[in-house]
Amino acid sequence: MKRILGIFVLLVVVYLATWVMSDLLTGRQSFLSAFNQENLLRRTALFGIIGIGVAFVIITGGIDLSIGSVVCLVGVTFPWMAIESGIPPWLALTIVMGVSLVIGLSHGLLVTKMKLQPFVVTLCGLLLYRGIARGITNDQTAGFHGELKGLRWLANGEIPITGNFGLPFPVVILIIVASLAAFFLNRTIYGRYLFALGNNEEAARFSGINTDKMTILAYVICSFLAGLGGLLFVLDTNSAQPVDFGNFYELFAIAAAVLGGCSLRGGSGTIVGVIIGTALIQLLRNMITLVDWIPQNIEYAVIGAVILFGALGDEVAKRIIAARRQA
Repeated sequence: MKRILGIFVLLVVVYLATWVMSDLLTGRQSFLSAFNQENLLRRTALFGIIGIGVAFVIITGGIDLSIGSVVCLVGVTFPWMAIESGIPPWLALTIVMGVSLVIGLSHGLLVTKMKLQPFVVTLCGLLLYRGIARGITNDQTAGFHGELKGLRWLANGEIPITGNFGLPFPVVILIIVASLAAFFLNRTIYGRYLFALGNNEEAARFSGINTDKMTILAYVICSFLAGLGGLLFVLDTNSAQPVDFGNFYELFAIAAAVLGGCSLRGGSGTIVGVIIGTALIQLLRNMITLVDWIPQNIEYAVIGAVILFGALGDEVAKRIIAARRQA
């Protein structure tokens, strides 16, 4: 809880600093404009969904580096099937979401039954799924060409709140996903199994927990939410290029989870923390875009530094706790 409070305070500080540097010192109203705030909320919601997915895997002590490529595979093949190939949208939607579930299942089986390292399995997936997407579409952009407007409202629609401000609908989807995820982790026995697995897999197995099934479940949830995120991302952008769609999204998701209190060693993490971490990452990206004197080409350097400091903070916290227990 203290770590979540700390990251929330940091979020507020960065928000105020961005407002001062972008608006007050320049006389503009770019940061606090309704358009920018809505966009910030929408991006936080979209990345928050995939961040929640990777949190399940990290809690078990694993990692998933293929999230961006799953986003690409779903985000590119859905419009390609529904628009370019003439497949009914409902069937195309069923196929791409089914594929995301199969991907998660295959990851879990390779990790548990073949005893492969999660890093290796998902790194191969990172290359494989993007390659498949590029091959299916022949490296061409896939888009909706103005069709499926009703479905696209799920990603770019808004719920009116005031005259010039609306709540992006992806925020509603994030709230639903986050509520279900938090209930699962904190109010069900299977959620406790996941935390036990991350804390000590051997002890969890000896206590009667089917650790293989729980690991597989974590990867299935992660890939499904990555697929859902990929669908919402392409519905929001209207088109996707397989060569770069979803690039580095796994870094944003992992960084958000780590910042939000998910230990890379496994065994800890909260959904609220993941959402706050996601908001901080997106706010930092927004700051880099709006503040003139901050070079935009250092965005990935900032994300890398965030992950590094998150890992360092986790290690320091572990050592402090261990020292207190020994004392």
